[in-house]
Amino acid sequence: MKILIIHQNFPGQYKHLAPALAARGHQVVALTPKVDKPQTWKGVRLVPYRITGSSTKGIHPWLQDFETKVLRGQSCYDAALVLRERGFTPDVILAHHGWGESLFLKDVWPGARMGLYCELYHLTTEEFTRFDPEFDRKGTERDGLRIRLKNLNNRLHEEVMDAGISPTRFQASTFPETWQDRITVAHDGVDTDLVRPDPQARLDLDTGQVLTRDDEVITFINRNLEPYRGYHVFMRALPEILRRRPNAQIVLIGGDEVSYGAKAPDGKSWKQIFIDEVRAEISDADWARVHFLGRVPYERFLAMMQISRVHVYLTYPFVLSWSLLEAMSAECAILASDTAPVREALTEDETGRMVDFFDRAGLVDRLCELLDDGDARARLGRAAREHVRKTYDLTRVCLPRHVEWVESLPDLTPRPPRD
Repeated sequence: MKILIIHQNFPGQYKHLAPALAARGHQVVALTPKVDKPQTWKGVRLVPYRITGSSTKGIHPWLQDFETKVLRGQSCYDAALVLRERGFTPDVILAHHGWGESLFLKDVWPGARMGLYCELYHLTTEEFTRFDPEFDRKGTERDGLRIRLKNLNNRLHEEVMDAGISPTRFQASTFPETWQDRITVAHDGVDTDLVRPDPQARLDLDTGQVLTRDDEVITFINRNLEPYRGYHVFMRALPEILRRRPNAQIVLIGGDEVSYGAKAPDGKSWKQIFIDEVRAEISDADWARVHFLGRVPYERFLAMMQISRVHVYLTYPFVLSWSLLEAMSAECAILASDTAPVREALTEDETGRMVDFFDRAGLVDRLCELLDDGDARARLGRAAREHVRKTYDLTRVCLPRHVEWVESLPDLTPRPPRD
């Protein structure tokens, strides 16, 4: 079978799937702007394409997002035409359509079956648009209009999507009913053989300090430190955590940019805004126990998980972070926000504990309870790892499901583009 994969940051979610398909004898080609010349990666032929054009100055802000997707879609279309001229006709197209790259590929190959990675559909309900009223913007009464336009890319893809795959039930549930019978729920998977507890793990800090399992380490991770992942809630709880836990070391991983939601005001970073907000409440001696690592290599992230005594995970109702499942796989005791995506992965007092996203006092209390109860931490950590190995294990559960899904796509009747 000939398979074409599209992802603006390849391999992205296809890191394991693409090589697995190649290893099974399929011809796998990936179109990506991340390489300058054709090359082979783990049996996958990488073909570069260049994004041409630029955003229009002064365009209506609601259209800016869609215009960037059209530019990517057109650029990918042009590259696909070249592939077709060279004799490549895929049986299956796999795409994370969130950046618009796959918008016009059915116009090139109407007979191909398109399988989309369905990460999220943007909803206009208050749970999504006003979950955290602190960050309401002016003109929020127009949010529904803006968000419906943001879904133009989703809606156009729905017309040509033959099948979809979504990592969680929560994420799949955000898509309209017209998508539901075509979406399979299967997580990307966690390498539980790699992400596992290690009593000998150590984390070397830039200060020269070394943290191990013998230390009381509280961990917190965002791709970028921002409100969508509860960074502001954690930081506002920090002065009281440090006061009540005089031996605790707080380790945070995350960048200074924005992955989700609005940018911070006045050209600042959300990271610095909330540091500035709480810093006066924290003594210099206590602040020395707070360690911002920024973005780190995976090995350092893994060491952080393996020495964590309690891992705090907070999120809006949104895409579930891989870091939660990886922390569970490392046998961390988890304290997480009681929000829909978390409830799918975590069961209260079985595989972790939960607290209301906005309950700062409750967060501190439940955190201290866990830190004081070694038996509970051990029980929760073991159960968390067992659950991840049973439900989210990469090689035994998730990757075989993804491969089976891809290999079933040729049996579908392809949906051609519509006028």
